[in-house]
Amino acid sequence: MTDDDQLAAMFEGHRPYLRSIAFRVLGSHADADDAVQEAWLRLARTGDGAIEDLRGWLTTVTGRICLDLLRRRGTRREQPLELELGVLEREPTDSRPDPEAEAVLAESVGLALYVVMDALTPAERVSFVLHDVFDVPFDAIAAVLGRSTAASKMLASRARGRLRSGPPADAHAAARDVVGAFFAAAGRGDVAGLLAVLAPDVELHAQAVEGVFVARGAATIAARATTFARPDARLHPALVGGLPGVLVTVDGRPVTVMAFTVAAGTITAIRSLTDPARLGQVVPSWVA
Repeated sequence: MTDDDQLAAMFEGHRPYLRSIAFRVLGSHADADDAVQEAWLRLARTGDGAIEDLRGWLTTVTGRICLDLLRRRGTRREQPLELELGVLEREPTDSRPDPEAEAVLAESVGLALYVVMDALTPAERVSFVLHDVFDVPFDAIAAVLGRSTAASKMLASRARGRLRSGPPADAHAAARDVVGAFFAAAGRGDVAGLLAVLAPDVELHAQAVEGVFVARGAATIAARATTFARPDARLHPALVGGLPGVLVTVDGRPVTVMAFTVAAGTITAIRSLTDPARLGQVVPSWVA
């Protein structure tokens, strides 16, 4: 085995760990794969001759790559596109969310929708994920961020606090009302009603077995939303990664889960997953 082959084999042993870090930070499988591939290219250029702790070196490099990707994503005003099932929680029956349940949701990072992490700055997000999920020490995180150890601790603490607090109860209730109005208008085939609750630059990211579908613009999504209505479908209000959403079932079988980002009284983003096989594995007991 050549030195290059040996280095590649060593890297492959760390790939699942690095990909897990990248996905949890970035929220996108495609971006995570790109980040890990870039880490490999940097290792191939550097070689392992002067690297004492390969896992630590790769963690630092992958963290920096993810940080750069998050910063560029913010410049382009992009958000993670992928819905990852992990936690699906029934909406409380009253108008106030359960604070304890939402704290568990936010802190788990096995979140159903990683868009909830977009409340954090790139540095907060990297610090929180590396420390709270992967137990990376703060001195190593400081090297990733280019900040002091104390500053890295503060960033993780601030991120923890933001994720625990979640949206104000009244804002959460208002967001649910907007989502309810969306489905009511869709059920009536009321395009004008849909346009009233959709932001002009709203984006729909729909994952299905066939792949990912992306639609942009209120008029486009309003026209498509009228096809959401099915007389045999039942909507179950749910918290999806801490966001207002619904689980759609047909004859008791889950067919779609959707999550909505609401700002200033309008829907700015919709994420959906239509994959009955995957949904069937995570349907909670409260779905009748």
